Amino acid sequence: MASESEAKTFDRETLLDLVVNAIPLGIILFFILAFALINPFGSDPVGTALQFSIMIVTFVALAVLTYVSGKAISEAENELEEQGLELSEEAGATEETSPESGTDEGDAEAESAA
Repeated sequence: MASESEAKTFDRETLLDLVVNAIPLGIILFFILAFALINPFGSDPVGTALQFSIMIVTFVALAVLTYVSGKAISEAENELEEQGLELSEEAGATEETSPESGTDEGDAEAESAA
């Protein structure tokens, strides 16, 4: 099963972003299995080794790329959330420390609504 840190890394939104790579991974896996079970190109060992090496290297590279991009997406989302939180905290601190204009807040809101 997935560890707790992986569950936090790949939340629902990140998984939805990465699901587009599942289709090519499935297609490559299908051809690896199909060519392992059915040998349509004869029994040339060099050709077969070359064919499988290309498919397997492509599959592994796409799987690694999917994982790395998932981590990058998740980290970028977390960084944006932290920046948004920091900005909202700074805005709240600025509002609290701003000098009062001498009018009540209710009067100011009523004037702005009118």
